[in-house]
Amino acid sequence: MLDPDTEAGVAARVRWTLEAVFGTVAEIRAASTALLNRVAAQGRRPVSADLAALRPGLHLHLARQELVSGVGFIAAPGLLGDVPAWLEWWQSGSDGAVRPLLLDLDPRSSAYSDYTHWDWFALPRDTGRRAVAGPYVDYLCSDEYSLTLSAPVHIGGRFVGVAAADVYLRHFEAAVMPLLRALPAPAHLVNARGRVAASADPAHLAGSLTKGPDFGAVLAGARPGRHGELRLVPCDDIPLVLVIPEN
Repeated sequence: MLDPDTEAGVAARVRWTLEAVFGTVAEIRAASTALLNRVAAQGRRPVSADLAALRPGLHLHLARQELVSGVGFIAAPGLLGDVPAWLEWWQSGSDGAVRPLLLDLDPRSSAYSDYTHWDWFALPRDTGRRAVAGPYVDYLCSDEYSLTLSAPVHIGGRFVGVAAADVYLRHFEAAVMPLLRALPAPAHLVNARGRVAASADPAHLAGSLTKGPDFGAVLAGARPGRHGELRLVPCDDIPLVLVIPEN
């Protein structure tokens, strides 16, 4: 049998690894909410140019948060008065320079115009909670295998978009792999949809799906559980589950 204290300790340290990134997401959400409330107080709809006010803060987050490779606010379609969709997104390159993400969001010409089905947008919108999406190859931003941490933004109870931050998977794995390998059984981490975020188990590679358990229910319940011979340990309030075989 595995030591519950050891499991809880690993889950807590995984939480600590990502909590700083979610702290960044929370600050972006707060700044976006304040900006959109100011615009609403002027009696008008926001436009894409209004979101430029977020840029100094976004640049600062990229400069001070080591795990973060991209940050921004993604508007819900129909929020802005001048464009149907918008990503106010900034990312740091390999040279350290901060650059905007420039996308063609015209639905007549772009495959990226509808981002509402991507987990980093859909999960916060549908659950009202913060989410970890991926890992996935981020063709939208970096062509890197990445995780996206996101949280919903609401104005007057209405969903208006998400605040988000990207983390390269190689950086996340470097941070958590020693923790997983310290467990006496080969463990892996999954998100709410069962997507493997990091793994010390060769049977469950990063990016693959772990099927069977309802990981969303485990996260909502916020307490360890079992599914067959698997031990499921939520990482506190971080939306990842530690999956450990019991045999």
